[in-house]
Amino acid sequence: MTFTVIMIVCIAIVLGIAAMFGMAVSKGYDYKHTVDPLPDDKRHKDEHKKADA
Repeated sequence: MTFTVIMIVCIAIVLGIAAMFGMAVSKGYDYKHTVDPLPDDKRHKDEHKKADA
């Protein structure tokens, strides 16, 4: 009797953790990632022009 109760509790815990893992992965895939535009670094472009000359 005790073994059966322990096994049911263990299986419930494993299923709960698996469900939480699945929800976290699903939420991660639903997240909309954004990318900031690159800064316009004029000084860096000027250095390239001087190096090429």
